[in-house]
Amino acid sequence: MSWLRRIGLTVGISIVVTLGVAARIYYRDGWDNMVNWHYRMAWRSGVRGGAAAAGAAAGGAAAAGVSAGEAARAGAASVTDIEQARLSSEAAAQEVYLRRHRFNGEFCFLVDMRQPSGRYRFFVYDLRKDSILLAGLVAHGSGSAGFSETPSFSNINGSGCTSLGRYRIGYPYNGMFGRSYKLYGLDTTNNQAFQRNVVLHSWKDVPDAETYPYPICNSRGCPMVSPAFLRQLQPMIDRSKKPVLLYIFN
Repeated sequence: MSWLRRIGLTVGISIVVTLGVAARIYYRDGWDNMVNWHYRMAWRSGVRGGAAAAGAAAGGAAAAGVSAGEAARAGAASVTDIEQARLSSEAAAQEVYLRRHRFNGEFCFLVDMRQPSGRYRFFVYDLRKDSILLAGLVAHGSGSAGFSETPSFSNINGSGCTSLGRYRIGYPYNGMFGRSYKLYGLDTTNNQAFQRNVVLHSWKDVPDAETYPYPICNSRGCPMVSPAFLRQLQPMIDRSKKPVLLYIFN
């Protein structure tokens, strides 16, 4: 019977190795292909104009010699008084929470999902000066649709939706999207974020400049920004001695 046990053990090891290789391929390439697929679906769903507008905006900025950093600062300066007042109110509402839980009290990240995706809606907010430091574009989750111009919200694993609420920005890592940051959901509306692999990351097809009235590409639930914008956020996160708050609201 010993030879049967050896055969069983060999077969078991083979199955484990095969599953491990399949999982690696899935997590390395699957999500990358999924995002590509969703972006292609955006084109097929009549968003060709949005992609063209994004390209034109990026090309125009490059032709004018405008850097991504200058674009982000210009975006902050271009925010309407109504949006500035809304952001000020949302930031003020978080101050007690920040102090109580020992978060960074100098700045936080605010994402206003009421704004269309083609407009700046990811804001680095200066809590001391009550002002916007930087502004950038951020994708929302596609949900169950191939492409969704407007966000839907869910905390369910596999939903592909954005989750509203407060997040603590966690440790950085280098994954399939390059430099990324783990996110920990702090509210009942987003407390499955870590288990859902919802992270802060960049993607090459997210533009630096606004494309409104055309939308940008979707994510699978992650707050997904442009590579240049993430490079501006990175030193702020990495140098902070206290956790940084990311708050997504609608």
